[in-house]
Amino acid sequence: MNSRLLPFYLILLISCLPTAARAADSPVDAIQDPLPKPIEFGEINVTAAPFLRVPRSEDSSDVAMTNPAYARIQYMYPIPDGSNRLVINDLRGLLYITDTSGREPAVFLDIREQRVGFDDSMFPNETGLAGFAFHPQFAAAGTPGFGKFYTTFSASSNSGTANYLNHDAENHESVVREWSAADPSANRFQGSSREIFRIGQFAQNHNIGNIAFNPAARPGDADFGMLYFSLGDGGGANDPNENGQSLSEPMSSIVRIDPLGSSAGRAYGIPADNPFVGQPGVAPEIWAYGLRHPQHFSFDQDGTLYISDIGQAQIEEVNIGIRGANYGWRLREGTFATAFGIGGVRPNPVYPLPVVDNGFTYPVAQFDHDEGYAISSGFVYRGSLIPELLGKYVFTDMVMGRIFYIDTVGLTPGKNAPISELRVTRSGETISLREEFGFADTYGREVRAGLRLGIDGEGELYLLSKGDGWIRQLGSLP
Repeated sequence: MNSRLLPFYLILLISCLPTAARAADSPVDAIQDPLPKPIEFGEINVTAAPFLRVPRSEDSSDVAMTNPAYARIQYMYPIPDGSNRLVINDLRGLLYITDTSGREPAVFLDIREQRVGFDDSMFPNETGLAGFAFHPQFAAAGTPGFGKFYTTFSASSNSGTANYLNHDAENHESVVREWSAADPSANRFQGSSREIFRIGQFAQNHNIGNIAFNPAARPGDADFGMLYFSLGDGGGANDPNENGQSLSEPMSSIVRIDPLGSSAGRAYGIPADNPFVGQPGVAPEIWAYGLRHPQHFSFDQDGTLYISDIGQAQIEEVNIGIRGANYGWRLREGTFATAFGIGGVRPNPVYPLPVVDNGFTYPVAQFDHDEGYAISSGFVYRGSLIPELLGKYVFTDMVMGRIFYIDTVGLTPGKNAPISELRVTRSGETISLREEFGFADTYGREVRAGLRLGIDGEGELYLLSKGDGWIRQLGSLP
């Protein structure tokens, strides 16, 4: 068996052990059903109209955990240049370009051809071309950000020197790379690139995720041109390296850097207003921490940051991004304590919070595994096609294929907003997205929806499904 896959199979083995084999009887009773109230359909009904289909792609590896996904499409975002162009990433190493008319997507960048160390063979389900972001000055000639965009991806451990955990990169490394397009109006990338950040990964999962600029920031603002990206806890079950509460490296974090700056020999700058700048032994790139696997985050038009954090065995979280916040992992999962947060109990169930808490920042919304298994992407809806959805935060469960929403007015950490399910209909009938375009799930024996969300420059939302490679636009009922 490939040694890089061993941690995953150890996770499966541990999770299958009988309770008695893992620990003695717990002195504190586990919570059997953390969130007993079911999530029901709300009053908002939408359609999902076919928009476009990306080309079929294939996994680069023939090891375990590959699957028959038509294309591993992850996100769709607009280029911030007023052109109506949209870019889509496929984890397998491709960026496609299209536009709001839905024209046939063409390859904008094939990172597999760029000799940058790209490698997703160690775990195709989570590694690969994870995210992309265009600098807000991408189309502004004469500015420092002209023609620049950024990608996050997985790379082989021998392809560079990591800024952090270079000694602990047995499986692979997570990389942020800057690309400089010679002609930003071209639909096929030509230009140069440079690596700006790299971190070692001891396991194949919970690695680098989304990347973005704050669209609400304007020239002259402290946040203008600052690049945010997410890092998971490095993999394995229950954060075995305890990265969640460590500040010595930026794992389990939302990271914020100045991609056009430099600092202490780095290929990027450290924003002076980052919360831990100047603290000995603390990674100054950290903007917020204590997250397990914040694979996706997004900004609302007012600059509010929403973080989707994938849980361990019980709770999926929606968090508001707060500078310097500690979201609690591995001591907390949602608004509950874990075994590691109270001691003397078995892991994977959750427990009541201790009487003395430690000032963690808790979710604004959460759901348990009675409702779904892995929160994926989420955006605040600011489009015009679905007036009833305006101002709601819309998010998905990637496994079950359910779409949820919450009101964003008055959200308060620790005071969980009620969640409703968005009803998707066709010819007057509610459809199951999982049944419609799901595919064989290599994490288990069931069907997986592989559902994500994309967004265009007008704030309209789109469904991205890995199983059939289709992108569908959400709209109101006729």
